[in-house]
Amino acid sequence: MNRRKFLLRTAIMTGGMAATFGAGAADEEMIDLGFENGKRPLVEYPQKRPLIRVTTRPPQLETPFSVFNNGPITPNDAFFVRYHLTQSPPPETLLRPDRFRLNLTGNVKDALTFSMEDLRRFEPVQVTAVNQCSGNSRGFFKPRVAGGQMGNGAMGNAVWKGARLKDVLAKAGVGATAKQVMFNGLDQAILPQTPDFVKALDIDQAMDGETMLAYEMNGEALPWLNGYPLRLVVPGHYGTYWVKHLHEIKVIDEVFNGFWMNPGYRIPDNSCGCVEPGVKPAKTIPISRFNVRSFLTSLKDGDKLKSKQAITLRGIAFDGGYGITEVAVSDDEGKNWRTAQLGKDLGKYSFREWTLQYVPTAGNITLRVKATNRTGQSQPMEPLWNPSGYMRNVVETITVSAG
Repeated sequence: MNRRKFLLRTAIMTGGMAATFGAGAADEEMIDLGFENGKRPLVEYPQKRPLIRVTTRPPQLETPFSVFNNGPITPNDAFFVRYHLTQSPPPETLLRPDRFRLNLTGNVKDALTFSMEDLRRFEPVQVTAVNQCSGNSRGFFKPRVAGGQMGNGAMGNAVWKGARLKDVLAKAGVGATAKQVMFNGLDQAILPQTPDFVKALDIDQAMDGETMLAYEMNGEALPWLNGYPLRLVVPGHYGTYWVKHLHEIKVIDEVFNGFWMNPGYRIPDNSCGCVEPGVKPAKTIPISRFNVRSFLTSLKDGDKLKSKQAITLRGIAFDGGYGITEVAVSDDEGKNWRTAQLGKDLGKYSFREWTLQYVPTAGNITLRVKATNRTGQSQPMEPLWNPSGYMRNVVETITVSAG
């Protein structure tokens, strides 16, 4: 066991993992994310392969983009990590399954406490769904905005298994005047004045039968850094709602306006969720469902191809749950588009793979990819802007050369 692995083992045991990775090692491999100040180290954390470090404390780790070319399901050890509070993730002593409890209180007939065994007694359900950080791709915003400067790797697709939130709430008996449901995890801040990370969903969404209390991910227990032993899964919605290490649920009779709901995680209240750069939105609403996105995964900027030699372009597309119906590729500034072949449909919340046979001509080539969903929503040719750097979904471009 080398010194770095020894420190990692010690950090896990003491709950001081973040401090272990506070300083970069001289031998760390660096990766360039393609935007200003976008060089990041690849680092190892518990249960993870080398991932891109965005911040150390709290840990924010991005999936290397090449992972998305290996299939529609993102492996657990490659799945991105996003926390808000400094003392994250919680120490192992708080998460032991034999001690962990979920408390359900508020406007319910019976306040209840559930062990992990109790939750597994509910009918288990599965959904294949993308979890995407609201600020995925924030580093590409121009003008730049504050917040974690991430590339395109703050997303992942997994098979989630757990109990329906609807069934758990029904067990307690939701009051007739209930308006929202609050969710709190075990991550904590160092300073008492820092707002706890608490999120809320409208009661109708909480009872829709799709929102889940997940305890498994891709057939295994949730990784420590992805919410072990229990997390909220809100298919089609940005990761800010997917509360990790969930241990408190409260049914309330009003709209919750805690910091992470208001003013945090809000977008301009208009059809595009955007404003002109530098403009303050006149009105905002909480961020909600994903918009449409698509990526070319089999090539990267600067790749060299052989002209007149056929290759298979490959990528992924997804949206907030309506389902992808078309992916198209252009190599002539968007004047003409060729329709790609869609891969297996793993569900309306999943990545959808696509492929296209392509024969490059000599010279520099700019490839563009865009997706369309069942409601006709697609992607803008020019990037949209908002002051928080949320919801980027521009038609992505890759520039390669053939000779």
